[in-house]
Amino acid sequence: MDDFVAVARVSEIAPGQVKLVRVKGQSIGIANVDGSFYAFADVCTHDDGPLAEGELEGRQIVCPRHGARFDVSSGAALSMPAVTPTPVYDLIVEGDQIKVNPKPRGL
Repeated sequence: MDDFVAVARVSEIAPGQVKLVRVKGQSIGIANVDGSFYAFADVCTHDDGPLAEGELEGRQIVCPRHGARFDVSSGAALSMPAVTPTPVYDLIVEGDQIKVNPKPRGL
């Protein structure tokens, strides 16, 4: 748990919303999907667009540039023009604190 960094409070991110945070030089989106929180890289793998600025529809984030969709829980690319997953991060909630491991999951 020492690797986790406090980045936001639960009360700051309403259901259906995304908050952009910076963790050790990385831009990470924190999504609230019906009270469950997910952390994903703020980068569309199609063209490096600002993914966290997109619309959150359930567990899907839609890139504001070209409409590629990603699953915020797994990072999976769900629609063209993206074919490569976006990195996701482990996240824990302790009380009102949201903490993220700054190392992408799987690396």
